[in-house]
Amino acid sequence: MIRERGERRPRRSPHHLRLWFSPELIRDDGDTPDYRFSLANERTFLAWIRTALALIGGGFAVDQFLPDIADAVRTGLALAVIGTGSLCALRAVHHWVRCERAIRKGEDLPATAFPAVLSVLVTLVSLVVVAVVAMGGA
Repeated sequence: MIRERGERRPRRSPHHLRLWFSPELIRDDGDTPDYRFSLANERTFLAWIRTALALIGGGFAVDQFLPDIADAVRTGLALAVIGTGSLCALRAVHHWVRCERAIRKGEDLPATAFPAVLSVLVTLVSLVVVAVVAMGGA
């Protein structure tokens, strides 16, 4: 569905959050889709979770394997990477719910800028890590 300029977005409701923990309530929305669509949505969710786990593991790696970097810098970088992974995990379940509801209602899948935001965050943190390592640990 394309909104006209100036048209307001639908308000987000706490219903989305409730669906995180009670996904069976999604069955109340729309019709039962071809199961392949729901399974594809689940695979996408799992890919986001793998990305989140990799980021969290990367944050721990920064903390453990860059001992020559000043403690405050190393801790800050590690927390930035771990925080990005946590954000990715939360966004995964939120996007899964939104997509599942759209599939069941026969609507367009929701657009999201999160992949671009995640890419920018990962790139920025990577550039900082490279700069700090190249400078010899700040």
